[in-house]
Amino acid sequence: MSSKKSANKKPKNEAMLLKEAIRIGIIYSEKRGVVSFDPNDSQDAKIEYIYRLLVHDKQVQPLAKEDLTLVKMKHKLVMWLYKQLPDGHALK
Repeated sequence: MSSKKSANKKPKNEAMLLKEAIRIGIIYSEKRGVVSFDPNDSQDAKIEYIYRLLVHDKQVQPLAKEDLTLVKMKHKLVMWLYKQLPDGHALK
């Protein structure tokens, strides 16, 4: 099996990966000094902000304008994290 195919494999733990991607995205954003998240910020607001920052920092490919939905932003965050995890990681 080629590594390209495994990189495109759909993750089986998407909900857990999303939760972890948000956690790491918050740390990344705050370390960059561009935002300080409030505990009252909605998960959707955090997802959108992290997605836009990752696009700005060229960490993820931007979605086409017609594809710019929360569902697709969530998937982008999941894949951003998934591709960084080492083989054998519990979330892979």
